Amino acid sequence: MNEALLSLRDVRVWYGARLALDIPALDLAPGEVLAVIGPNGAGKSTLLHVVAGLRRPQAGQVLFHGEPVDPTHLAYRRQVALVLQDAVLLDLSVLDNVLLGLRFRGLPAREARGRALMWLRRLRVDHLADRPARTLSGGEAQRVSLARALAVEPEVLLLDEPFQNLDAPTRAALLDELGSLLRETGTTAIFVTHEQTEALQLGDRVAVLLEGRVRQLDTPERVFSAPADEEVAAFVGVENIIPGRIVAFEGDLSVVQAGPHRLEVAAAGAFGEPVLVCLRPEDVTLAPADAPWAASSARNRFRGRVVRVVPRGRLYHVTVDCGFHLVAAITPRSLQELGLACGQEVAATFKATAVHLLPRGWRAGA
Repeated sequence: MNEALLSLRDVRVWYGARLALDIPALDLAPGEVLAVIGPNGAGKSTLLHVVAGLRRPQAGQVLFHGEPVDPTHLAYRRQVALVLQDAVLLDLSVLDNVLLGLRFRGLPAREARGRALMWLRRLRVDHLADRPARTLSGGEAQRVSLARALAVEPEVLLLDEPFQNLDAPTRAALLDELGSLLRETGTTAIFVTHEQTEALQLGDRVAVLLEGRVRQLDTPERVFSAPADEEVAAFVGVENIIPGRIVAFEGDLSVVQAGPHRLEVAAAGAFGEPVLVCLRPEDVTLAPADAPWAASSARNRFRGRVVRVVPRGRLYHVTVDCGFHLVAAITPRSLQELGLACGQEVAATFKATAVHLLPRGWRAGA
């Protein structure tokens, strides 16, 4: 990693007797986008408030360009811009809202106006420049909020679930545009989100924050395919977490005894080691129980009975009892074509490479 632009060292924040944030070390490289995910109350907004200078930690330091700073001081806070869930716009015109931060920084009026209009144009809301901000739609208001933040050319942009209250098409469009703008400008950003797809799309790295602590910090691909422990796995959508024990090795595969079945997995471990078999539901394929097992790279196939069918957004999650519960994510069309219903016999298959093994009872950061 490049020399850190922003660092947190031994930062702790308490709310009464509760330790809300505990960050021994966190570094953000210049131009990096760090996506932060976690459940409600995990400390995500507290982290942003510390970096933004809105809350002074009871312990620890914030370093900027390697030097300790007081994040509440104006000189530092002028290097940081914050965008919230709700676009906090004053009862002024769109243009005047974007001009606010530039005027506070003492930019000459002509330069400030030119830069404000340029950012409104880049966010595709320059045609609204003279409109009162209170008349904007949610998507328009958030575009103006982003234009206002980017116009001051911050060294660090903080985004606290900025698309949470927008409809899906508006959210998708803004996420795509924001990603392009961050890459184009090289702006360093911390992006807090509940939506894991947003973290995958925008983050160079993803931090999973649970109970105020960073439990995993890695590339999006690693976080979602190889979670650090059982709690992280459950949070990032690994619904199949099956206890087992390594009982043999076959070439480069480990054989795990899980319930009545032996699973072949492309992951290393020690003989006799108790493990958790982690498998995402989208990696499980279902077929009629009597269908022939066609030639395939899938090493694992088990017969079972459907015990639950639950809609989840655009997919259905089907739970199959095959000696242990196995959840598969399938499309509505597949559900209809297979005629799946509770009590039906099916065959569940998955590849050895789809499995991630965790030592049973181990917890990241413990």
